[in-house]
Parts: sequence; C-alpha cells; structure tokens
Amino acid sequence: MFANKSGRVMLGSCRRKAISVCSVVQSLVGNNLFSWNVGCKQRTLWLQMNVAERTQQRAVHRKLSTRAVHQTTVDPDELKRFRLLASKWWDENGEFKALHAMNDLRVPFIRDNLLNMHKAQHPGKPLAGLRVLDVGCGGGLLTEPLGRLGASVLGIDPVEENIGTAQLHSSCDPHLGGRVSYRACTLEELSADVAGGETDRGDTMFDAVVASEVVEHLADLETFAFCCSRILKPGGSLFITTINKTNLSYALAIVAAEQLLRIVPKGTHDWEKFISPVELERLLESNCFSVQSVQGMMYNPASGAWSWTNSTAINYALHAVKLAEDPQTDKADNSAASQS
Repeated sequence: MFANKSGRVMLGSCRRKAISVCSVVQSLVGNNLFSWNVGCKQRTLWLQMNVAERTQQRAVHRKLSTRAVHQTTVDPDELKRFRLLASKWWDENGEFKALHAMNDLRVPFIRDNLLNMHKAQHPGKPLAGLRVLDVGCGGGLLTEPLGRLGASVLGIDPVEENIGTAQLHSSCDPHLGGRVSYRACTLEELSADVAGGETDRGDTMFDAVVASEVVEHLADLETFAFCCSRILKPGGSLFITTINKTNLSYALAIVAAEQLLRIVPKGTHDWEKFISPVELERLLESNCFSVQSVQGMMYNPASGAWSWTNSTAINYALHAVKLAEDPQTDKADNSAASQS
C-alpha cells in the first residue's frame, strides 16, 4: 500500500519524473524531518566509559579476537545479480552511473578523514604509505581513485567476473602499477588467511577498510564487522556508505530509483537489508569500533550529482576507528585474573 501511494505521489507526469523526485527529496530533506543531527561531529562515547565498562569491552574484544569465523557475508542471490552486471562497471551512463558520480563525495570523505588520522605529508600522493582494503570492490570504481592518491589498495570481491573487469581496466593505467591489486575472495576468507598465518599478519593488516554501497547486500553484518576489526590495525579507519532503513529510503531508493526512473536495475536493493545509522553504530561499537562521524548524502537524479546533507534519511557515509588496546586496562584485567 505504501509503495502504491508513493508511486502516485512521485509519478506526476512521465515527462517530469526526475524533477518530481528531486522536489520530494529537497522538500523532505530541507525540512530535516528525518535528520539525525550528527553531521561530522566527533564521537567521544568510548572516552566517557567508566573503568568497569572499559574492562567489560576489552574482555569482549579478546573473546572476539580468538573467535573463528563460521558465518558468511555472501548472499548467493546477490552474487547472481552482480555476475550478470560484471561487464558494465565502467559504463558511466549505464547501471552504475550513480556510483561513478558518488566518487565526488566518497573519495574526498575517505581522503580527508585519513589525513586527519595520519599527519605525514606526501605532496601529490596524500595517501602514500597507507594500506587500504576495498571490500566488494566490483569493477574497481573506488579502488582506482584511492590508488591514484598514493595508497596501496587491495580490492576484493566474491564475484570472479567483477575482479576480471577490475584487473583489465586497471591494467590500462600504468600509474596504478604496484599500487592497486585485486583478489577474488570474501572478507571472511581474507580475514581467516591473516588470522591463520597463511600470510604475514604484519604485512596484511590495513590502515583502512572501505565498504561503499556494500553492507546493504550482505547476508551477515555481525561477521562483516568482526572481520573488519580483525584485519584493521589498532587506530585503523572503517569507511561505510549505505542506505538508511526509513519509509523515505523505500520510496526513493526502491520505488523511484528502481521501478520508476530505472537509475539502478530493478531488484538491486532489498529494503529489509537496509540499516539505520543508530543500528550500524551499535553493531560497530560491539566490535570495538568508535564511530567518529556520520554524514547524510543526497542524489539528484535530474543532474546526476551527489551532495552532502544534514539528513541521513536516505543515504549516509560513516567513519569509524578501531579502538587500540589499553595497556592499563589489560594490566588490571590480568591482575584480576591472577588473583582469582
């Protein structure tokens, strides 16, 4: 019933579909009806914890660090869908047009937050010396720009056809040689290799993990968060862009974008897999992350451009940092354990 109602509101006339959708978005977002009111302000929840809470969280962290990964993040239906689109990643006017345009926001968002965390200066290559993992890299739309900024980037994707497309495209740019590499695997497989000693853990842990427009396609977000924490260096950054779970996101991301405007292929998204910023923050904090900022994003189908907004009702970008071990807390925990 909601979908039918939304369709009637946004259809208008066939000649003004894009403009009608823009008007709905600008009206709702402009009034901040769904604003989470966070912008880019710093989170200090971890620092506000008392000693007992810190001790409990560290105990959870030690338990997580030794837990084997038995679940999978992969949804077989999602694999089939993206396998059919593997050859279309670099068509800037095709099914992934919106993702190409999103680079105007997500690349600076990643770059600027990493520069705030790492003070080293590398003129022309600001991310030089940093190792970045691009989870669910697809054809490498985000992997390549990060490599051009100087980072050493590994793109992973469970769809082998996607990796083939990414490798072929990157091979055409000699400036990416030695900086960008790809591997057909899942996040949990990579995490297991590192933890199992199949690769040198010191050489394979990352300064940053990026999962852009990925979590809404995963089968198990708990496993995703655990594996991200497992392969990140202490103090490493996690960047996520995804879709909020609201009535407005259903109307625009599914009814409008898929069924009316055909911005993305029909069936690309499942509203039940969307996650709110609050729920995502709770999940990450339970896996030893501290969320630093959350910022709303808005896509204009008429202009094909993305812009930042105070509302997280539809799309949003999140930056979290993996908590470093606290020597004082660990010392207290060990002392208590020995006394018992």
